[in-house]
Amino acid sequence: MAQFEVDEEDFQAVIDKEFSKGKIVILKFGSEFCEACSALEMELEQLEDMIENISIISVDCNQSPEIAEAYDIYQLPTMIIFENKDKILHESEGVILSEDIKRIIESKL
Repeated sequence: MAQFEVDEEDFQAVIDKEFSKGKIVILKFGSEFCEACSALEMELEQLEDMIENISIISVDCNQSPEIAEAYDIYQLPTMIIFENKDKILHESEGVILSEDIKRIIESKL
């Protein structure tokens, strides 16, 4: 499992590298001032112990608004789970429990 915080400078390089490894990529869009974003972060940390082949890439929408805009993010937190760069498994807004995220991934693979 890998977890990264990215900004507009390194976003594309990090996401391309993780996709090239064949990992499931979870993009988490949030803000350091958002309590729900912190709650989702805790759930994703628990997910790390449940699934090995994932990468979690966190984007702070206040610091990287162009990335948020490119993915049409309007509510925080938002999570997008990719099987690969061309296939989205799931997209949701709000907090989701780690067990539910695991079930979503397992049911779609």
